[in-house]
Amino acid sequence: MLTEKGSHCNGWCCLLKPGGHGQRRSMRHWTSTEANMKPLLLVLLLGCSAFAQNQASSAAAGCGPEGMSFQVKTDKKQHPMTSPEPGKALIYFIQDDSRFLSVPKPTTRVGLDGQWIGATHANSYFYFLASPGEHNLCTDWQSSVIVGGGRKSAAIHFTAEPGKVYDFMVQDIWHRDAYHSYPPRVDLSPVDPAQAQLQMSRFALSVSRPK
Repeated sequence: MLTEKGSHCNGWCCLLKPGGHGQRRSMRHWTSTEANMKPLLLVLLLGCSAFAQNQASSAAAGCGPEGMSFQVKTDKKQHPMTSPEPGKALIYFIQDDSRFLSVPKPTTRVGLDGQWIGATHANSYFYFLASPGEHNLCTDWQSSVIVGGGRKSAAIHFTAEPGKVYDFMVQDIWHRDAYHSYPPRVDLSPVDPAQAQLQMSRFALSVSRPK
């Protein structure tokens, strides 16, 4: 849900904001029925506060708004690579699911400085430009793909310089043996440029758009 200023909030949280539709009358004008609802409203307000704090923490780590999702298509026939534009840094993002021994594979949202910029699925990659300076890069599973495993995310801080190329890889990992099912996890890290080029030559190009 969007507020009038375009910021994201969650259901009742929008109505309970100061000045919102849920506060058209002051507390002293409430009826007895409304007064009985005060404990429920208090719980809702506390929940909204926790939601806002989680959103702020995710944004600080580089992730975008919670409600945004992507439709992803991959093309195994294309393996384009490019060069940075003048005054910009070029970022390659690679999703490696070679150690994720389950289907379906995760769809991974990629965020930079609090905004989602794209997504990958299975063994694929994409690239984007970034301004010089310090950045927070975030990855987050768009949905849970392992029963009871939840959604996994990771983040990394880096400083971009104009004209430079940066390669990052997220590895989704899950396996089981005859006795155990191990918790899924994600590892996000910089990767050697030669290794990145090798992986991208084998992986598909990811093209995503918001749903």
